[in-house]
Amino acid sequence: MKYLLDANTVIVLLSGPHAVLAERVRQCNEGDLGVSAIVFAEVALGSTKGCPPPMGALNAFLRDVALIPFDETAARAYATLPFRRASFDRLIAAHALSLGLTLVTANERDFMDVPGLVVENWAK
Repeated sequence: MKYLLDANTVIVLLSGPHAVLAERVRQCNEGDLGVSAIVFAEVALGSTKGCPPPMGALNAFLRDVALIPFDETAARAYATLPFRRASFDRLIAAHALSLGLTLVTANERDFMDVPGLVVENWAK
């Protein structure tokens, strides 16, 4: 696995046409993409409240993209990060760091202060 997808990336990918993002995902090899359990929780919360994407689309997506449990290593990485209010973002950053994965997000600024985190924006 190479990439961990942030919630905004999953939402945009599943909610509507975004040619650049969809093409970049299609260029990945099988097994290159993963979704943190934290991202799943964040997106599923919105889905159950009527926000896109629908839960069925999220479930179908997870048949092709690995759902990665947040484990002790990720929790320890989280404990070392600089504090900010966006706790979901910090948990996701810690998860990517603990696995040595590049985080794919459209919200690059939210992660700029995380030491050692590699971030890519595929929605540009």
